[in-house]
Amino acid sequence: MVSTKTPEDAYTAEPFVPERRGLPALRKAAAECRGCPLHRDATQTVFGNGDTDARVLIVGEQPGDQEDRQGKPFVGPAGRLLDRALAEAGIDPGQTYVTNAVKHFKFTSSGPGKRRIHKAPSLREMTACGPWLAAELAVVDPELIVILGATAGKALLGSSFRVTQQRGTLLEEEIHGRQTRVVATIHPSAALRADDREAVYQGLVSDLKVAARALD
Repeated sequence: MVSTKTPEDAYTAEPFVPERRGLPALRKAAAECRGCPLHRDATQTVFGNGDTDARVLIVGEQPGDQEDRQGKPFVGPAGRLLDRALAEAGIDPGQTYVTNAVKHFKFTSSGPGKRRIHKAPSLREMTACGPWLAAELAVVDPELIVILGATAGKALLGSSFRVTQQRGTLLEEEIHGRQTRVVATIHPSAALRADDREAVYQGLVSDLKVAARALD
């Protein structure tokens, strides 16, 4: 009997990760990733972007609508807010590497114009994408990881992670086999959605200042 299983049924990107681990090779290979079903509806893979020698690697949840269309992470409103918060905290945005725990945009369509609304990735989808993040970490080898939001935190630190409890604290964690320092905070999109935007934004800046001090 002929198997009808496809690579995406295995829910792992591992077979698509090349042995040559430079960022250009990883980015090219990730464009062809079929490690989970999310690639079906997304426009394209959105791989990480930034300084190869970055001291800080920033991990968000997944690409948004603008990121999916442009093929780069953090190019939408949340990305602009993040750059502003990083600079205010004393971290040069140009000297960071930004990526997401999941590399394809997961969404539902709603309304007359079929507006694409973000949908949180499942733990299985985050786990499937883990090999890409592990490869990015190995190449960039950052001094510090900044985790943005609960989903990214669960992807990197496990299902017990709670951003409300662990944000703004310098942690020492093992992530994909590497001991590294970690600071968690909210995703900048949370500040955009908040009723009291300025207070939530200042909380983000305060957490990022913990990261900045750790680099001194």
